[in-house]
Amino acid sequence: MPDRLLALNPPIVEHIEVGIFVVNKQFEVQLWNQFMVSHSGHAANDVLSRNLFDLFPELPRKWLEKKLNSIFLLKNFSFVSWEQRPYLFRFPHNRPVTGGVDFMQQSCTFMPLRNEQGQVDNICALLYDMTDVAIYQRQLQSAMCQLEETNNRDSLTGVFNRRYTLQRLLSEADRARRYRTPLSLLMFDLDRFKQINDTLGHLAGDEVLRMCGRHISALLRESDVFGRYGGEEFIIVLPQTDLDGVSLLGERLRREIEQLPIVIESQAIHITASFGGACWQDAMYEIEDLIQVADLALYQSKHAGRNCVTVA
Repeated sequence: MPDRLLALNPPIVEHIEVGIFVVNKQFEVQLWNQFMVSHSGHAANDVLSRNLFDLFPELPRKWLEKKLNSIFLLKNFSFVSWEQRPYLFRFPHNRPVTGGVDFMQQSCTFMPLRNEQGQVDNICALLYDMTDVAIYQRQLQSAMCQLEETNNRDSLTGVFNRRYTLQRLLSEADRARRYRTPLSLLMFDLDRFKQINDTLGHLAGDEVLRMCGRHISALLRESDVFGRYGGEEFIIVLPQTDLDGVSLLGERLRREIEQLPIVIESQAIHITASFGGACWQDAMYEIEDLIQVADLALYQSKHAGRNCVTVA
């Protein structure tokens, strides 16, 4: 190790909780502090004057060589956050596996080191353990996503609420207009639902809504948006679906609801639903136009005796 690099190795360098190593233009290790020893399992005497990439073939060689060569050329500092590249070395960590992090998350600072002639012939890398920050940020993001998901869900049935469903309908309508792709809407209403509430109570009615919501959700595509429109009325946004498709789906769901086994306090409950479907048309300007057509079709199903599907 050159004498001037020895000056970089006071006791604080050995005991600081930051990884510090130095490489020359041949990527040979010139300094390797105790942090690097502890986490890599390689003693300083075993790595000094050896090629970094020979020692650690798992390093992102192409990226790191380009990064180091640019620092030799431009003589500027460089910083890489763990959010850009989660880690440089595959160092283990001692955090719980529930944190969802396989290796120590690392941020790196690369500093050019000049010789007596002012030329950069070595680079000092500082490696910071950011694992705790990464885990906390992931937990925060997960909590925020869960909160957003909760805000988008109907508290009783677990399907999407009216506000979110209409937002998605608006965005899908914009997509359908832009790319001239089909978009359909299917509305359904549980027949004579008031009788269930009146005879068995609202708790029984709530359980019927929950079971219906869970069952229908399992039958839909991932791209479909299933929401509670209000009371016992539900709405399904169907991207890439034409009028024939919405008719077939409506009939399938009608049969599924009719055959849905519901038992509450040892009493079997038989339910049916009426469906109304509509497809987005060029003449429509607002999503309310599509909703109105589907709602009218649903009304026609009710008027025709219930437990049927009408598309318009």
